[in-house]
Amino acid sequence: MLILLVALPILAFFAILLGAPARLTAIAAAALNLVLGLGSVFCWKEEIWNFSLPVLAKPAIHLSFGYLDGMSLVMVILSVIVTMAAVLSGKAPEGREKLYYGSSLLIAAGAIGAFASTDLFFFYAFHEMALIPTFLMIGILGRGDRRGIAWKITIYLGLGSLVLLVGLVWLASLAGTFDMRQIKDIAGTIDPAAQKSIAALLIVGFGTLVSLFPFHSWAAPAYASAPAPTAMLHAGVLKKFGLYGLLRVAIPLVPEGLHAWLTPLLVLLIGNILWVGLVTISQKRLDTLLGNSSVMHMGYIFLAIAALIAVPDNTLALPAAVVLMFAHGVSIALLFGLADRIERSTGSLDLSDMGGLAKSAPGMAFLFGIAAMASIGLPGLANFSGEVLVFLSAFQNYVPANGLGPVQIACILAIWGVVISAVYMLRAYRKIFQGPAVKSTEKAADLTLADHIPAVLLTVALLAVGLYPNLLLNLLK
Repeated sequence: MLILLVALPILAFFAILLGAPARLTAIAAAALNLVLGLGSVFCWKEEIWNFSLPVLAKPAIHLSFGYLDGMSLVMVILSVIVTMAAVLSGKAPEGREKLYYGSSLLIAAGAIGAFASTDLFFFYAFHEMALIPTFLMIGILGRGDRRGIAWKITIYLGLGSLVLLVGLVWLASLAGTFDMRQIKDIAGTIDPAAQKSIAALLIVGFGTLVSLFPFHSWAAPAYASAPAPTAMLHAGVLKKFGLYGLLRVAIPLVPEGLHAWLTPLLVLLIGNILWVGLVTISQKRLDTLLGNSSVMHMGYIFLAIAALIAVPDNTLALPAAVVLMFAHGVSIALLFGLADRIERSTGSLDLSDMGGLAKSAPGMAFLFGIAAMASIGLPGLANFSGEVLVFLSAFQNYVPANGLGPVQIACILAIWGVVISAVYMLRAYRKIFQGPAVKSTEKAADLTLADHIPAVLLTVALLAVGLYPNLLLNLLK
């Protein structure tokens, strides 16, 4: 059945190329995937979800899908929810409907394929497939210096992917297989020196794709330039590929190698949280603010990964990382979707051009407020659950008599990121929605019924996981 989740968006893409109504076809495919993805929660351990098709005999490569564990399931659920919201959000430029909706479907198919793949080759290949429509959407339909930005992310992510490919092929050669179920058999058998080299490749490769500091400068301009569905899908879903890869591949196979790089990793993730956080405060436009905010929040997830590297039997770190990946994916998708609607209503995303939008668009103000509070980490919303688990995971197995370790020190510094988030998000909300109305906002249109549907879908997901985190945590047991 998982093959359907990957195949439906691809088949819908070809149907659009052959003349099917672009928006209607994309919505139908996304809706079917949403039903299948959410429905799999009730029977995800059944054999029906597994699929395998031999592609190459030597080395043995299979087009294979399956839920390896609850982490795969949560990532697929995130993908189908954000995909549904993405195809319902934004407005395709006149005459560009095929590119707009077709590319969105291909990005979704690549993300779902990567999370559902049980073969290391296709795990990598599906992610690369999703990058192609991302580049096209930014380069053709983006705003600002779209071509320059498209080239920048092509170079950044292309180089990161090449470094990652070397590390993955090295692992597969040691295991003698690309099968992710079998490759675990080599865990603990790799020479420590080789582990250290492979771990460096994986940190740089996956880290570049996740916008780990200092390999992050592609992300904020890309999201600011991208059309709404592309920003929602890439920032909300596809960027989680690197984090998922570290948890799925790197930590089980090269734990000693990762431990050797623990201190540098902690320094880099603090760069994400504090350095990029301060950069976010200085932003004058909503789109670049949200882009930098997304980069900043990756640091919290890396902190959970670092806690797991430091203490492999840490029982909180993996759930913390997965819950926060889900929460961030939903909240940033909601923010980018609403930012696009703000721009269409006011003609600008420059904070200096805003003010008093809540008077003419109260529905937009309410939903944006929920998304902003989620990003800050307000209790009752999903991000709070994830961030609390991250901070607790950093102190699991902490012995006061031994003093603070590197992970605990990093956690204490990272907590200041919550303050930074509150500063830039509350400032942005005040500038956009409060105060006297200005020319661009006094007659701005509020959300229509069609606009409410994707925003409410994402808001419900934030509230559901925020009020009852066990919805996800029970899947990770």
